[in-house]
Amino acid sequence: MALAKVYVNYKKSILNPEAEAVHKALKRLGYGDIEDVKLGKYFELTIADGKSKAEIDKEINEICDKLLANYNMENYHYEIVETEAAQ
Repeated sequence: MALAKVYVNYKKSILNPEAEAVHKALKRLGYGDIEDVKLGKYFELTIADGKSKAEIDKEINEICDKLLANYNMENYHYEIVETEAAQ
């Protein structure tokens, strides 16, 4: 089995008010050394055995493009981790 860890974040040009609110709150709490906050989404997709790395990459990219990330506003990246089958 494989585990795809998918990270989706806003593009730099997109205002993220929720991240800005967290950043301001951190400043109010005395964490003035924090220069920026990024807020995004994280997904874990478990993939059954039987697919090659290339097939998994293709499938994950399709899933991200079609569902998980809005290509107008967000970027994504992912990592594939091999896991053991559940006992």
